[in-house]
Amino acid sequence: MNLILFGPPGAGKGTQSQFLVERFNIPQISTGDILRAAVKDQTELGIKAKIIMDAGGLVPDEVVLAIINERLGLLDCLNGFILDGFPRTIQQAEGLSSILVGMQKDIDHVVSLEVQNEEIVQRLSGRRTCSVCGKGYHSLYAPPKTLGVCDVCQGELVQRDDDKEDAIINRLTTYEKQTSPLKEYYERLGLLRSVKGTGSVDQIKDSIINVIIGSAGDHP
Repeated sequence: MNLILFGPPGAGKGTQSQFLVERFNIPQISTGDILRAAVKDQTELGIKAKIIMDAGGLVPDEVVLAIINERLGLLDCLNGFILDGFPRTIQQAEGLSSILVGMQKDIDHVVSLEVQNEEIVQRLSGRRTCSVCGKGYHSLYAPPKTLGVCDVCQGELVQRDDDKEDAIINRLTTYEKQTSPLKEYYERLGLLRSVKGTGSVDQIKDSIINVIIGSAGDHP
């Protein structure tokens, strides 16, 4: 099962990715993670990427695709994989297609978690973190017993800069610009599976399984 998973920040992509990893026994592959691993391991491509990143540049598609190519060739991808955060552009999608042709593989499904922007803003802007112990809270879904104070260590609760409303809206705008053309690209190929990203975690899991396997009752 070869999957691509799309979803805006705060859509619950991490939770659902972990479920898919366990359900299908396939690895989740994040370009950020494999880039960091390549840099840490000082592979030829990792060294090249580090030089570019240290100079403040964006790692070019050919380097990212080469690292993806290496990662998909590992044994744990034999039965499939989940690509998370990749591709980001049509050019990367076409490059990925070429890599998979060379491996005699195909993408089976492109799952897109759909959540309204207003819901995303509410989810992310309500997050708070203890400045002392790092415990997370949410002003609506998991509030502390005392406003602004950590239940565990009584540290001050703070809001990350990228969880402030203006920053969230900017992130969502960037996401939409990046993914809209990709959704159209994969829809034309008959691979896009849009899933409502609201409701309980189990409801969303069932919806994903339904679009992948065709029967929500086909899972334990």
